[in-house]
Amino acid sequence: MHESLCSHAASVYAATIMGNTALIILLVAAMLATVYALVRGIIAFLRTTEEDLKNMGDGPSESSKKQNKAMMHRVMFQAVAILIVVIMLFAARG
Repeated sequence: MHESLCSHAASVYAATIMGNTALIILLVAAMLATVYALVRGIIAFLRTTEEDLKNMGDGPSESSKKQNKAMMHRVMFQAVAILIVVIMLFAARG
């Protein structure tokens, strides 16, 4: 009985470690994607020309659309990273 209890505890521990490793890998990927989207948004912002700023009557410029899209991706990736952290915290409590 003692051996089966030990083997069960070992398998639970191994599953926990594997699950945490997967979540950590996903978290790092989400953080890298967040940084990538942030850099793309900053680059789009830096490429804004005076012509883009002067032509405000025709709706948003292509530069503005790129900035907005990159920042929306950044927010989405940040939300995914936060969700993964919350999952990890709940798993640690359990």
